[in-house]
Amino acid sequence: MNAELQACGLDVGSTTAKIVAIDRAGRMRWWHLEPAEPRVEEQVARLIDLAGTAGVDLQTAPLVATGYGRNLVAGAARTVTEITCHARGIRQEFPGGGVLVDIGGQDSKVIHISPQGAVVDFAMNDKCAAGTGRFLENTAARLGVALEDLGRLTLSSSDEVPITSTCTVFAESEVISLLAKGVRLEPILRGVHRSLVRRLVAMIRGIGAASPLLLSGGVAQNQAVAQLLSEEMGRPVQVSAHPQLVGAYGAALTALEMRPSRA
Repeated sequence: MNAELQACGLDVGSTTAKIVAIDRAGRMRWWHLEPAEPRVEEQVARLIDLAGTAGVDLQTAPLVATGYGRNLVAGAARTVTEITCHARGIRQEFPGGGVLVDIGGQDSKVIHISPQGAVVDFAMNDKCAAGTGRFLENTAARLGVALEDLGRLTLSSSDEVPITSTCTVFAESEVISLLAKGVRLEPILRGVHRSLVRRLVAMIRGIGAASPLLLSGGVAQNQAVAQLLSEEMGRPVQVSAHPQLVGAYGAALTALEMRPSRA
């Protein structure tokens, strides 16, 4: 056992599964991330075994599960919602509260967090792909562009072509039509990103939350999203150092609080 590893958090998301181990001071010491698999129970068991190989003794180090598959985590000491875990995880990195925009593969969340770390309000988009990472994934696939290149290509253009469709399927057709008319790729991508960001802005304004603006989730690795969100909101956006791990980290911090003694 690695004596430094005192608690674990496991976030079973719709597109990725993440596990984090922390020390008694709440610092991340080990983590692992991989694509989500359809056989959730089998993947979870393997991830827990992987944590044991890394030195986590789950007999003494509590495990808290979160994410859509949290109820399928056998052996979890507790299950906690993603909203609570994301708020807990981001506050450790950015004390003082604010508005967390978490953009995942199949949903987006906007969470208003008080200076004390409580969830004041939240909004979630889990019905329409147009405000999520799936929108960008589908667009990249249709255009034959690597997902990791989307942000760079988008920011390489100062021109922008508006995407008027509000549905992912129709937006993809609109993009293909624009390309067929000879419109350059980069301005189209800027319009695609603008469309996604404006959906997020509507959610932020809907809960009436204030600064600072914080960003997490896999899509936070796309630098164009943070820049355009900052432009639309007229204020800076702070991106988590480990944007995909915020939920698992918050779960691990919750687990740490369950230990009988942290002295």
